[in-house]
Amino acid sequence: MRWMLAGLLITAAAPAAAQDRDYCPERPGLGTPACTMSPGRVSVETALVDWTRQDDPDQRSDTILIGDTLVRLGLTDTIEVQAGFTPFGHSRTRDKASGEIDGANRVGDALLGMKVNLAHPDGSGLSVALQPFVTIPVGRQPIGAGDWGAGLLVPLTYDLTDALNLAATSEIDAAVDEDMHGRHLAYSETAGLAWALNKTLTASAEFQVRRDDDPMGATTQTLAGLSLACMVGKDMQIDAGGNAGLNRNSPDVELYLGVSRRF
Repeated sequence: MRWMLAGLLITAAAPAAAQDRDYCPERPGLGTPACTMSPGRVSVETALVDWTRQDDPDQRSDTILIGDTLVRLGLTDTIEVQAGFTPFGHSRTRDKASGEIDGANRVGDALLGMKVNLAHPDGSGLSVALQPFVTIPVGRQPIGAGDWGAGLLVPLTYDLTDALNLAATSEIDAAVDEDMHGRHLAYSETAGLAWALNKTLTASAEFQVRRDDDPMGATTQTLAGLSLACMVGKDMQIDAGGNAGLNRNSPDVELYLGVSRRF
């Protein structure tokens, strides 16, 4: 009788164990992984600090975000829901001719979205997902967009070897106009390569091209990024990275430090 009871308990526990998988945060980097959270698991992913500098001929702008957070909840084996918010942002702009400085402290916009994995939700092999989202104008410019926006990401990852992973993220957005009086088309493509240096440390290199057809002036940005992610146990990741602009329309540099935790 005891053996039968033990067998039933093992059988009942097996599906739950099979559903869980390696932690796969969306941080760090320019792109987005295709993996989803296991059912009932929650991921809290926070940029502890994120600093961006753009140095133009007539002015220099610095933006600092604190606590920019994304929460992901696994609903099924292949579907998760997401909610994001930036609780504090500081913007500082200095006019090079006059020396005048404008500064603002704002909260950012909120994000609501979901990710639907179409193949291999654990991110192994060839993994593909669809990730629609909307942004809600909680904050104001220059940290918030000032109106609602929406978009769709299509992340794809492929394991070249046990240590090398190829990733690509396509994105198309209904982005908010600079004058906040409508929306326009914006789209981007990100490609990258992740290298597992050992069981806990992963390095990534990425390249991104983004086109923004704002009525006030269309721009194309090109960015290159490097990042490191370190697992601390099975349920926590610490990351750091930086992005560099490759043309005059792109921010000159972005540096960030973040942490992700699974519950």
